Parts: sequence; C-alpha cells; structure tokens
Amino acid sequence: MFPIIPANTATASFPENDEGIFGFGKASGVRLATTNLVSNAGVVSSDVAGVGTGRASPAACEYGGDKGIVGYGEGNKSMTNLVSNTGVVSSDVAGVGTGRSAPAACSYGGDKGIFGYGNTGSYTAVTNLVSNAGVVSSDVAGVGTARSPLAACEYGGDKGIFGYGTTGSYTATTNLVSNAGVVSSDVAGVGTARYGCEACAYGGDKGIFGYGYDGNEVSMTNLVSNAGVVSSDVAGVGTAKVGLAATQYGGDKGIFGFGGGPGVVFSITNLVSNAGVVASDQAATTGTARNNLTACSFN
Repeated sequence: MFPIIPANTATASFPENDEGIFGFGKASGVRLATTNLVSNAGVVSSDVAGVGTGRASPAACEYGGDKGIVGYGEGNKSMTNLVSNTGVVSSDVAGVGTGRSAPAACSYGGDKGIFGYGNTGSYTAVTNLVSNAGVVSSDVAGVGTARSPLAACEYGGDKGIFGYGTTGSYTATTNLVSNAGVVSSDVAGVGTARYGCEACAYGGDKGIFGYGYDGNEVSMTNLVSNAGVVSSDVAGVGTAKVGLAATQYGGDKGIFGFGGGPGVVFSITNLVSNAGVVASDQAATTGTARNNLTACSFN
C-alpha cells in the first residue's frame, strides 16, 4: 500500500548550498574585486582574479537556489555581479535602485533575495528584491530604522532577518523578512548593539550574527532560531574584528572570514558548526587580507 500522508503535512524543502564565495573589499586603501571560493569542507581558496568593479562595502546573497549576487558598495554604487552555480563572477550588470554603501542582503522564499538598508550619505531603509533569475527590482519603500553597516541572513528555511548597524548610535534592532519578501517593522534589539558585524545561516534553518564594533572590535555572537528569535550574547571565540564577511557552506554550516582591527586586516576564518558553535581561528588563508568585503553561497 502507498503510505498515507496526513493532511497539512509540510512538503516544502529548502536545500542549503554546498559552497561559498568571499569577494571584493579593501586592502591598503585599494578597492578590490578579488574573490576566494569556499569548499564544502570550509577550505578557502587562494585569490581568484577579480571580475567587475573593485569596491568596498557591497552586499551579497543567494538567489535561484544555487547562485549568488553581489551588489551596491562604497561610493554609492548600484551595479551588481552575478555568481554562477560554479562560483564564476559575471562582469558588471547595470545598477537598479538607490546606489549606496554597506547595505545587507539575504535570501528569502527559497530562491529569491533582498538587498536592504545602507548609506547614501545619510542612512536609508530602502530595499530591492532579487528574482529567482537574479533580476533586481526598483526601490521598495523602507520599513524600520534606517541604518548601516548592518548584517542579514536566512532563517526558517525561507525567511530572512536584518540586524544591528548604526544610526549614528549603535543599535541591535532587527527586522524580519517574510517568505514573500516583506520587511517587518522594528523588533527590539537583543544582545550587544554594534555595527560592522556579519551573519550567515547554519543548521539548515537557523542563523548567526557575529563580531563587529561597539566602540571596540568584538567577537561575541547571537544565534537566530528557526522562528527568527535572536539570542542574548554568546561569548566570543577567535580574533575580535569588524568589516568581515560570512556565508554558509557544506549544506548546514557557516564560516566567518577576513575583516580588520586597529590598523590591520585579516585573512583568518572561523568555522560555524551545524549546531551554531564557532571554532577558534583557522590559520590565515592564502587569500588577500582585507576588510569591508562580502560573501554568499552557491551550488
């Protein structure tokens, strides 16, 4: 006999990507388009020659289930660069929407993405949706507190969350993103208010914010449940840093990488287990040390 499937049994599946890519950023005052691939074992490759306009403080997210997109950046850039399901970065695609620095981005709906918030010379909360074909929409009116530089990640399989940043004062405010790409009003912040942190998914349906600057570089993390609830601070592991990037890899794990501190930039990484546990510093990668870069997953 065929098995009987009870009514209202969920059948949706949200597979997580296996590999990741770090890209762009700044080193010694030079804006780069350099990328570094992340294997399904969390190993970061040496530098891959940059494609597209070198820039600092862009954002990136997944789209289409197995591809990525990098967009916006310092100097009020709005161009984007698509990342194929083999990690190949495209040349510049003409920008859509308000050019800005240091927005954040995450996927939603299982196969789409959203860029949000940032700095145009003043803080903004504007968002731009990304279709499952990698097409960026015109501006959507901002919801919630305008701020930058903040972080964003997926949670719950098909939803997202923006969090932290500065309005001129550090904040821990978050805004949830529905599986239709609708941004919620502000949710009261949990954990240390800071900017320049990063976030990624882990465990298939959860997320993690980590590191940043609260007047000093910090290394604490905050876990995000599969219902979008942010935890209080978890004691930091590894070198405190700001302006780093993070992405998922291996289907259910994550990695924080690169970033900077006072007068120094790093190429060290910290792996995140599928239980949200952050590992101590990994030996510096062979990639170019830099900060104000971005990352996303693919494949």
